[in-house]
Amino acid sequence: MASGNSLLSEEQLLCPICLGVFNRPVSTPCGHNFCMSCIMTYWNDIPVSLCPVCKHTFKRRPDLKVNTFISQLASQFMSLQVTDAHIWSPDQQQARCGGPVLCDICTDSQREAVKTCVECLTSYCDVHLEPHHRAAGLKRHTLVEPMASLEDRICKEHTRLLTSFCSNDGVLLCDVCADSHHVNHDVVPVQCLYTKRMALLEDTEAQVQQMIQDRLQKVRDMKVTVEQSKTETRDVIASSVQDLATLISEIQKSQTELVKVIEEKQKASEEQAAGLISGMEREITELQETTMKLRELKQTEDPLTFLQSSTNPSSLPHTMDLSTVSFNVQVEMHRIQEALSKSVFQMRMLLNKLSTEIQNVSDGTDASTNATLRCLQQYEVDVVLDPDTAHPLLILSDDRKQVRYERSSGLKRNLNLKMFTNYLAVLGQRGFSSRRFYFEVFVGGKTEWSLGVATASVQRNRALDRSPHCGLWAVQFVKDKFKTSTSLNLPVLYGKVERVGVFVDYHGGQISFYDVQTATLIYSFTECVFTEELHPYFNPCDNEYGSNLGPMIIVPVGRTE
Repeated sequence: MASGNSLLSEEQLLCPICLGVFNRPVSTPCGHNFCMSCIMTYWNDIPVSLCPVCKHTFKRRPDLKVNTFISQLASQFMSLQVTDAHIWSPDQQQARCGGPVLCDICTDSQREAVKTCVECLTSYCDVHLEPHHRAAGLKRHTLVEPMASLEDRICKEHTRLLTSFCSNDGVLLCDVCADSHHVNHDVVPVQCLYTKRMALLEDTEAQVQQMIQDRLQKVRDMKVTVEQSKTETRDVIASSVQDLATLISEIQKSQTELVKVIEEKQKASEEQAAGLISGMEREITELQETTMKLRELKQTEDPLTFLQSSTNPSSLPHTMDLSTVSFNVQVEMHRIQEALSKSVFQMRMLLNKLSTEIQNVSDGTDASTNATLRCLQQYEVDVVLDPDTAHPLLILSDDRKQVRYERSSGLKRNLNLKMFTNYLAVLGQRGFSSRRFYFEVFVGGKTEWSLGVATASVQRNRALDRSPHCGLWAVQFVKDKFKTSTSLNLPVLYGKVERVGVFVDYHGGQISFYDVQTATLIYSFTECVFTEELHPYFNPCDNEYGSNLGPMIIVPVGRTE
């Protein structure tokens, strides 16, 4: 202990469980003492109540009360120990006050205090402390090492040193407060809580320092990344400019070659035409001479003279066969123009796609179409085909997830008013409105098909007017290009797909078609106005463009065929 006046050793005031100075000590019927919270926690963790020291078992848990005598001894011990505690250390007090604690009694020149009285709330030098060693009443006062602002460390109600802290109320307590007003609260010694919180501060400071180091490292890494990015950006710009310049050069070269070929073809055609014209003009001259001779012969009236002057009146000069003469330069030019138009259209599609990607990067939007498609796939719905709407030449699978064309199937079907008769089509049984929905269809290697959505009132027994208000929004694939249901003469994309995703935003007025394997957009109908339910629309088409008997299959998202 810190004081030689104490008759108790420190070990006698330590809890056998937590090994700390008693905090609200209680005594068991077998005579051993523990902190109330320690023994209660110990008993809560075992099936029977027994003494941790002598192992005596109690038939029922004892009703324990705070042992006020031991509590006062522990409080006095803590008061005496206060001179050694870090929280009450004189060095810390001196540092906080900016100098030594001075005697409160000295008037002329204040001397340095040697003790502070807890009851008097006064600090004394060795001269003015003498009455506390002599007077009987003052001898019972508690003297501690010099402290500044002692009134802040004393309980205002009981004039006792604040030695505990109530975690429930967040206030400092003396031993009397702890035993009277905070019996069932979580009360811990100030020194214990200080030690724990100082350790926590150490951990927090270490954590803050680590966070600082992490951020410093992150800053360094970002600076390196920025420099690398500058280099990569310069390289990307140079490479992109070079690639586009090469492309422009190749286009210009192709343009020059195209103009040269066309001009050479035109020159050759003109030379061919000139040769033909020259030959035919020569033949015309010969034929005109023959005509003159024939007319002279026709004027001969003497038969003998006529026969003597002409061997064979029907004999004609040798001429070219006009049926073999052709001049089809316009056909060749038209073929070149058609091939050029197709190539230019494909290049424009690629340029539009490039512009879209550049705009996405500029706007900061997500350029990943994979992420876009995954988002749309969340709106997947279960689609089954409606057999009552199927064209007589269509065959549906038993689960109504597949449809295919079969020429002889019409013999097995009975006509009804809901059935398509003008198109090889079938609708989904369920209609959708006021929501978003998505479904996927496997088309495999089919050479022709049509897919989309249609209103329930769409025309089924006569041709559609192909306007935006016809009730059908679909894309049609033929051999190697895509068209739309509203513009069959204008291709919107070239290439083939095996799996198509259809997304409909009813309120947004949008219908989009995706190549699921590459997550690329095929086409979108925008600014549509819907006034009734929309049904999925399927048209597997016939065999006009080669073998096309494979089915269109409604497949779940994520399943591979």
